[in-house]
Amino acid sequence: MAKSKTKTIYTCQNCGAQRPKWEGKCSDCGAWNSYVEELQLPEVKTRGWSTTPTEKATASSKPISLDQSIEAIKLDRFDTGYEELNRVLGGGLARGSFVLLGGSPGIGKSTLLLQMAGGLANNKQKVLYISGEESVSQTGSRAHRLGIRSPLIEIGCESNLHTIMDLARHKQPDVLVVDSIQTMYLPDLPAAPGSVSQVRESAGHLMGLAKQENITVILIGHVTKDGNIAGPKVLEHMVDCVLSFDGDASYNFRLLRALKNRFGAAHELGVFQMNNKGLEEVSNPSELFLEERGNQLVGSAVFASMEGTRPLLCEVQALTLSSPMAMPRRTSLGIDVNRLHLLAAVLDRHLDVRLSTNDIFINVVGGLKLVEPAADLAVAAAIISTTRNRDLDAKTCFFGEIGLTGEVRGVSFVENRIREADKLGFLHFVIPYSNKKHLEDVKLSKDKQISFVKNVNDLSKLI
Repeated sequence: MAKSKTKTIYTCQNCGAQRPKWEGKCSDCGAWNSYVEELQLPEVKTRGWSTTPTEKATASSKPISLDQSIEAIKLDRFDTGYEELNRVLGGGLARGSFVLLGGSPGIGKSTLLLQMAGGLANNKQKVLYISGEESVSQTGSRAHRLGIRSPLIEIGCESNLHTIMDLARHKQPDVLVVDSIQTMYLPDLPAAPGSVSQVRESAGHLMGLAKQENITVILIGHVTKDGNIAGPKVLEHMVDCVLSFDGDASYNFRLLRALKNRFGAAHELGVFQMNNKGLEEVSNPSELFLEERGNQLVGSAVFASMEGTRPLLCEVQALTLSSPMAMPRRTSLGIDVNRLHLLAAVLDRHLDVRLSTNDIFINVVGGLKLVEPAADLAVAAAIISTTRNRDLDAKTCFFGEIGLTGEVRGVSFVENRIREADKLGFLHFVIPYSNKKHLEDVKLSKDKQISFVKNVNDLSKLI
């Protein structure tokens, strides 16, 4: 019989969509010139979970009954040596988990994982660090600069995934670090490293390694210019935990967020500070973001934010100027500009502050990005203060959501926000009236006061 022809297929490198012919614009995600020609191979018989011997997979996949004691099904965790990282992971690094760490170039992803490897080695855990981007001497030199020297940490330089998996099965480490998944390749696939096919299949094999061998696998992922992790979206669905490591280039601190976590709370925040010794964890980030607060308190309000289960205080600054243009500018750093348009319209309508003729500038100090609507009250207080040229009390904290009719709506985790502000010495708390029923268990000293506001008119009277 004649051999069948080799078939080709076009795959979108942005979303993973496949087409029989080339398209200039992907009809699924809208990306331009993202289709790459790849060879269509016969479906492999084993992939992902089936990469290990059948008898071993059957033994490790034996179901258990939920009426067993909690010790029989308790999740084993490793202490990374860093409380900030442990909390973001949900209490430590779970054995056999599959973790993805993403971040922009030069932000410190490799540094963070090398320091984590040092902490694991101090707790008698074996770590195998494989780099597909640097030589062994480069990775070793960086580890020595960070003061990491341990016989329990082994580093290697390899991009062939079959070789890496054989090495991991031979060494049997507790934790395997792959830097990065976009540089790994399977020789069976004709696609280039970093393509959708290679990333998807490589992640599937590593997931099988993590679950069958009970090895914790941590992947480093590159990000696109939009800030999303490069490769197919299915990569984020496959992993147990997605961590985002970011920070402003103008500041020396880094923010570690859990975007997805099957072993703990999502949207947890860990704060690190970059110095000449590497990354140093910040145990009280509220003091970090408020330490340079000046004495000019016109247009400066303090907001009690919630990052996962952690309260965090930050400074919101506002500036309004009379605009000569027909369309005044609305500029915001740290909050959504559409939210600023909404708040400006509400204040202009209900307080008659004539913001429609003023430029408005909003800045969240420290490069933080606030997404929760509870920041509305702090932003509104800063805008009213700078419009009327009135100082805000330096020891006053604001949080609450503002609706289009001017009402102030309640928010969640009121007790945690107040306790964090109380710990830092704040004396006055301006919060929604509907949260009054949630404060029965909160006890404050006599010199501290809580003001409840129902609408923006009550807020205006307090300033």
